[in-house]
Amino acid sequence: MSTDAQGGETDAGSDGEAGDAAELRAQVEALQERVADLEAETADDGKSMVIVATKGTLDMAYPPLILASTAAAFDWDVTVFYTFWGLDVLHEERSRDLKLSAVGNPSMPMPNAVAALPGMDGLATRMMRKRIADNGTASIEELIDVSLDQGVDLQACQMTMELMDYDEGDFFEGVTTGVGAATALQRMADADVQLMI
Repeated sequence: MSTDAQGGETDAGSDGEAGDAAELRAQVEALQERVADLEAETADDGKSMVIVATKGTLDMAYPPLILASTAAAFDWDVTVFYTFWGLDVLHEERSRDLKLSAVGNPSMPMPNAVAALPGMDGLATRMMRKRIADNGTASIEELIDVSLDQGVDLQACQMTMELMDYDEGDFFEGVTTGVGAATALQRMADADVQLMI
């Protein structure tokens, strides 16, 4: 409130306050509209990832599946393209017998001369399987199931299928078989993240 020349009070201040409140409301509404527009623009702009999996050993079967299932849990569009020895991970029978190579593995607690002895790969594999079981870590089959349930596109390379003489029925149910390199390359070109494991 302000005073006039005769000392009386006027309500000019309240008119100013009302104007300020209306202006503030208009700014908030404009911001809300802008946020809604941005949300609409980014709603279909989710992240995507393509992983090329080339290795079929027990230790190398885990990274693509862990990354894929984790990204899918965050609503990423995920494709894992399995080629060459990596294809064994998707092979229902062969995936149960993946081995761990002791030779040339710098993380193995033994020198290469010992690791190269007959039976050492089997010993290393048994040790790793025991550690996985003792830790309660998911099996390869469980990770494949989780990945497929979350919408991960697990793809089997057509050329490798022919090279290894694998049939479509050899793979876990839900695996996309017969995918060519050109299709994989297109998916990679469009993806936000590309990894080769």
